Amino acid sequence: MQNNLLIFGRKNFNNSLDEIKEYLDFSIVFYNGDYYDKNTLSTVNAVLVDCDVCSDLKVLDFINNINTKPLLLIEGSSVFNKCKHTDRIYFPFILSDLNKKIINLISTTKFNKNSSIKIKDYTIDKNEKKIRKKNLSIVITEREIQLIELLFNEKKPLPKNIILKKIWKYSDYADTHTVETHIYRLRKKILIKFKDDNFIINSKTGYTI
Repeated sequence: MQNNLLIFGRKNFNNSLDEIKEYLDFSIVFYNGDYYDKNTLSTVNAVLVDCDVCSDLKVLDFINNINTKPLLLIEGSSVFNKCKHTDRIYFPFILSDLNKKIINLISTTKFNKNSSIKIKDYTIDKNEKKIRKKNLSIVITEREIQLIELLFNEKKPLPKNIILKKIWKYSDYADTHTVETHIYRLRKKILIKFKDDNFIINSKTGYTI
């Protein structure tokens, strides 16, 4: 699926990009002066902002509340420092530089999204194999990450035999303490570092997060 770019720019700036859009590696959606709701924002992969339009407080407020998309800001006005942004580019810019910036931002955002999980007040960093909460962190194993992901994604208690089958590929009838051992060790790590005894909950129907 082609990447879509939402552009907040002045009329002349939008017109100039409209003329060269066929040479870009993404399709363009132009901001037309109306308020963009979350449904509109969900259709784009990144946002390009000509910071001069941020003199409009409505636009500035909307841009500064975008937390789910990479935001490329064109530097060049007194309101620049009021705008939140992921990266910046200077005008005039080379077309290939704009292409590269946007594609890199989208790729980086997708990678970061796939490499971390937000659970309760925690962030699970799958690259560094760590659980973080505020300024605290602990190292966890690859198997513990798989276990956390499984319990979190299921949204319901999972019995031991299902966990064994999905993570360790064991038979439904395998008799082993593997699950209990891993969950005990993980709970102990979390309790010691974060003083949290309710990260993984055990009920009559199984384990859940």
